Amino acid sequence: MNGVTQDFIVIGAGIIGLAAAVRLLEEGATVTILERGKVGQESSWAGGGILSPLCPWDYSDAVTCLTDYSAAMFPAWVAELYALTGIDAQYEVSGMLVLPPYHAEAAQTWRIAHEVDVEQNVFTRLLPFSEQIDPLHFKVESLLFLPRIAQVRNPHLLCALHKQVLQLGGRIIEYCEVQEIITQNNRLHWLVTSCGKWCADRFVITAGAWSKQVLGKHALGLDIKPMRGQMLLYKFEEPPLGSIVLQGDLYLIPRRDGYLLIGSTVEDVGFNKQTTPAAREHLSERAQRLLPQLKAMPLINQWAGLRPGSPSNIPTIGRHPLLNNLFINSGHFRYGVTMSPGSTQILLNEIMGRSQPFDTSPYQKGWGVY
Repeated sequence: MNGVTQDFIVIGAGIIGLAAAVRLLEEGATVTILERGKVGQESSWAGGGILSPLCPWDYSDAVTCLTDYSAAMFPAWVAELYALTGIDAQYEVSGMLVLPPYHAEAAQTWRIAHEVDVEQNVFTRLLPFSEQIDPLHFKVESLLFLPRIAQVRNPHLLCALHKQVLQLGGRIIEYCEVQEIITQNNRLHWLVTSCGKWCADRFVITAGAWSKQVLGKHALGLDIKPMRGQMLLYKFEEPPLGSIVLQGDLYLIPRRDGYLLIGSTVEDVGFNKQTTPAAREHLSERAQRLLPQLKAMPLINQWAGLRPGSPSNIPTIGRHPLLNNLFINSGHFRYGVTMSPGSTQILLNEIMGRSQPFDTSPYQKGWGVY
């Protein structure tokens, strides 16, 4: 066995695993994170950092309840991380401009229920830096601006969480892949890994797209699989847009320093992280129709990440149905960053036997055991 048994082993060092480790360390627990690659270099790093479902009215209450709860935590969370680590995650309420086509009736019902006002002259107010998007392509009344939508810089947030784990005395073991789970008497006894055997009182699976593989035969009915998403990156001297812009499944995210992220694909190709010319052409052509200036801009980077796909984007959070010292927080699909503080709080409440902020039973159904 590797060293003294700790209170918790967390499997996976993405944003969900790092956030879980921080909260457990703050509770006074001893925590080791085992990561099959490098910290925060999978789906957490690759995403765009929009802190909302792309079109909230298209999702179930199980998704929007968690995303709303979690997004409300971000201002205080990133401020605390900044104060403790000196790393600015660049949280910013930039709003999101939704262009047609979208489900107008569902959007209207959602807007009224959530008291989101329609702002007049949104086109002029949102795009002060250029005249890139031609307003003649859209009727003003068809533009929907969601003013509360925020964004965060994923790599910065990951760096801050990584630093805080170490500040609090947590250990992170990189390039340590779980190969087998050994159980005894309805408990996880130890882990067989590429860097030896590991034992703990309790274990937390936060392995994203690899969670089902880590669990092996103990995954039961868990339906989490990798879903590739490809992104493009451009660089302007100043932000070319005044807000996030969304059309269908295409989004443009302007950063403070002039970087512009364009995403993204959703591809069921297994554990294949290769980028493709077809995706580059598809994303760039669609983005250029909205932002013609891109035609003259060089592509800075293209990358892909593997999201932990799950049915209806509903994550699985809580205790394993059969192994009473094993917990999971995984399957967030496109919204791992958005859901990270909220789902971590739900997980912590489950571990510590505390009351939940709302009905969390939908997040146990992923096991397929009722």
